[in-house]
Amino acid sequence: MKKNNIIASTLIIGLSIILGLSSLGLLVGSAAVKFKSLDRTVTVKGLSEQEHKADIVIWPIQFTEAGNNLTGVYNSIEKSTGQIKTFLRQNGIKDEEITVSPPSITDKLASEWNENSDAAFRYTSTQSVTVYSENIESVRSLMNQLAELGKDGIVFTGNSYQIEYLFNRLNEIKPAMIEEATTNAREVAEKFAADSDSRLGKIKKAAQGQFSISPRDNNNPHIKKIRVVSTIEYYLSD
Repeated sequence: MKKNNIIASTLIIGLSIILGLSSLGLLVGSAAVKFKSLDRTVTVKGLSEQEHKADIVIWPIQFTEAGNNLTGVYNSIEKSTGQIKTFLRQNGIKDEEITVSPPSITDKLASEWNENSDAAFRYTSTQSVTVYSENIESVRSLMNQLAELGKDGIVFTGNSYQIEYLFNRLNEIKPAMIEEATTNAREVAEKFAADSDSRLGKIKKAAQGQFSISPRDNNNPHIKKIRVVSTIEYYLSD
């Protein structure tokens, strides 16, 4: 009798082990299928571009003076600087928008190798009057009128490449641009999913690209092109 009980217990334990292993196999198989399904992804990029006018213009007005008398050169610098500031004020530029840098003066006879001993003028100077303004349209119109001062004897140097236009409102437009880039990316992903007979799932990973700000073109540097590209990875399922 005791022997029969031992046999029955052994059978029950063996059957339990078999059933347990079978259940474990089913679970492992289900998990493997689920993992394989989740492993299917698509990575897409979404673009957002906008154009905006710049907020600030920085306009350095540079001119030169020359002479053999240092005091005379300084006097000429002061006179020309005054004429430029008067011109700017008369055309709506405020005093707080104008800055004057110290002049840079070169003594050609004081150079180490004295290579300019035959120069017509001993002293040459460069001076800058800089406009920093939010009134971009007015400043741009003044750039074309600067030649009027040239008729008074001021020698301007070509410095159009130094003019800067700044865009400071990026934080205002960031949220809308990120939303647009994300929407664009999802549309691309949905098209891919439809073409591959799949369904688009949740986002697995997303990366927001750097915002770039550049002139729209060489003729309109005051109009800025703002651009951002977002990279998003989505899960796919059947």
